[in-house]
Amino acid sequence: MDDQQLLRYSRHLLLPQIDAEGQARLLASRALLVGLGGLGSPAAMYLAAAGVGRLVIADFDRVDLSNLQRQIIHDSGDLGRPKAESAADTLHRLNAGVEVTPIGRRLEGEELWAQVRQADVVIDASDNFDTRYTLNEVCVQTGTPLVSGAAIRMEGQVSLFPNDGSDAPCYRCLYRDGGELQESCSENGVLAPLVGVIGSLQAAEAIKVLLGVGRTLTGRLLLVDLLNMEFRTIALRRDPQCPVCCKESIRECHDHHA
Repeated sequence: MDDQQLLRYSRHLLLPQIDAEGQARLLASRALLVGLGGLGSPAAMYLAAAGVGRLVIADFDRVDLSNLQRQIIHDSGDLGRPKAESAADTLHRLNAGVEVTPIGRRLEGEELWAQVRQADVVIDASDNFDTRYTLNEVCVQTGTPLVSGAAIRMEGQVSLFPNDGSDAPCYRCLYRDGGELQESCSENGVLAPLVGVIGSLQAAEAIKVLLGVGRTLTGRLLLVDLLNMEFRTIALRRDPQCPVCCKESIRECHDHHA
């Protein structure tokens, strides 16, 4: 690190869990973040500020006036712009030393597989169940850690799925049929600071994964209730009948994409 980097990241360098070695590790890391809305805004900004060296950010939507109540990576001057471009500009202003690759289209197929394979961690900040399921499946098959977050009304949740071949559950173990994910913020509303809290927690989990420090949310689901200001965790267990992370499914998919 040069003198400017030493000064920029000086508060990280003071932490024994990070110090110079850990910061160098962050600078050499690559994260894929899908979704640049309420969750993705703070997550992307904190990852960039923390010095995660390569950020690939994907969102196929454009900035709408209704987004600005909570999607803090965009502002009034970005209305109508692709969210990926707007977010990339904000991240560049925040930390020009971070390499940001914006993808302004739906990330799917072989392109999704290629991006996940290259990532050291994936942050799911999407807002629909199809994307969540697809991201989880690709992360399981490639063995890529997945940080998942969700928020609606005044409640949210965060978990980490390491996908490391251990007995830890995957996202599909938590939501077998996707029925719980059909509600949307556009229909039910969401408290502006809630997505900031959840997105920040996702960034924290991603940084811990990249550094290999601390106790993560592996095997646990953190539930956040801002109306009553309560935080609690519940244990998650692997579903032996999970169609995604069972050994047979993994082997078949590896063979197909070899």
